[in-house]
Amino acid sequence: MTSTSELFDFQGKHVTVAGLGVSGIPAAKVLHARGAVVTVVNDGDDARAREQAAELEALGITVRLGDGATLPEGTELIVTTPGWKPDKPLFLAAAKAGVPVWGDVELAWRLRGPGAAPWLAVTGTNGKTTTVQMLAAILTAAGLRTAAVGNIGVSLLDVVLGEEEYDVLAVELSSYQLHWAPSLRAHSAAVLNLAPDHLDWHGSMEAYAADKGRIYEGNRVACVYNVADKLTEGLVREADVEEGCRAIGFTLGTPAPSQLGVVDGILVDRAFVTDRQKNAQELAEVSDVRPPAPHNIANALAAAALARAFGVPAGAVREGLRAFRPDAHRITHVADLGQVAYVDDSKATNTHAAEASLAAYESIVWIAGGLAKGALFDELVAKSAKRLRGVVLIGADQALIRDALARHAPEVPVVALDRTDTGAMLQAVTEAKRLAQPGDTVLLAPACASMDMFTNYNQRGDAFAAAVRELGA
Repeated sequence: MTSTSELFDFQGKHVTVAGLGVSGIPAAKVLHARGAVVTVVNDGDDARAREQAAELEALGITVRLGDGATLPEGTELIVTTPGWKPDKPLFLAAAKAGVPVWGDVELAWRLRGPGAAPWLAVTGTNGKTTTVQMLAAILTAAGLRTAAVGNIGVSLLDVVLGEEEYDVLAVELSSYQLHWAPSLRAHSAAVLNLAPDHLDWHGSMEAYAADKGRIYEGNRVACVYNVADKLTEGLVREADVEEGCRAIGFTLGTPAPSQLGVVDGILVDRAFVTDRQKNAQELAEVSDVRPPAPHNIANALAAAALARAFGVPAGAVREGLRAFRPDAHRITHVADLGQVAYVDDSKATNTHAAEASLAAYESIVWIAGGLAKGALFDELVAKSAKRLRGVVLIGADQALIRDALARHAPEVPVVALDRTDTGAMLQAVTEAKRLAQPGDTVLLAPACASMDMFTNYNQRGDAFAAAVRELGA
């Protein structure tokens, strides 16, 4: 493995860090500690930014607040936080001057020491965090030292430079992070699915998909793709991988050779067995996956494929899946009231995630709405119409969903709430309860972002659960 000094010598280099925050501050400190001359630029100049700037300036790092557009004189490298868009003037100036731009993931990759743990990497429009957590649970069950890191909220820089040693890392990567990570070369990687998202950042679906596909570049053992999503298979075909690297599919149906799939309620492997044409290895039962919704079974298969690519035995797959517990607000069963189930999937912040959530239940009173982020809802409503008992709409962009319902599900009763305060959730759940019948599921799967009414999707889900508990009381 190449050492840091061979990849990039930071001593005396003029490095500009673009953005403060979760990744910018650690990056600035790491670069400064390695002898770089660091300047941090930041668009904002509020009280929080000034507090962060003071912390860095005490170390001898230059900080320019309210000026994130100008390339500092002498800059030889830019390290950016993931959220900064590629078309910002700073990056255009860097391209003109021939200055490379790295993200925090690229920096972490470059700073790995000799013998560093290989990365099993996961991306996709939806399901990344759950899949990485499942993967970490499986690897742990196999007796491996591991951690779930990256976009999941655990800094790769902290892990790479920390004292704890790992055998392998389960790494969640966003499209933003992949855009700025040209040198990343994973042991094996998976793209779970692709649907339009963050197009305002990437500029087009083609650019978004291309950035997701970067995760396959240089893979050594396996490129894992979704058989039901041809875009992911196409990215595998286009990737430049190491000789001997295999394309491994996962499917909710019966797997073909070199695939993992489901047969009679059993998760099976026809990829990492001695005779792929004839043999299949049982990995786990569908009931071992929590919750056993179709898209979550797909997540489990993807995690299993990456683990098997790393040589994990079948028994550890079953043990890891049984031990795994999903985070809150991901198809979380809150309560049963009057033979009606109440389920919180506040994490379904786009149409693709909401479609998967709606597909998990037969008869639904759907609570939806929020900030659409430019999304269209016709396809989602058309696919889900037969499952809808009723709909309660909340949030700023609810009219877009209401219009789609009028076109594709005109017979479904709709209650539209015109309030956007946080107290609207109790009214929404009350209306949903009125529409529901025994055997139905009241499902919060908003298909929208939450920031019009709530701080984040966690607060939105908490409000839903609190409203359900209040009605139950």
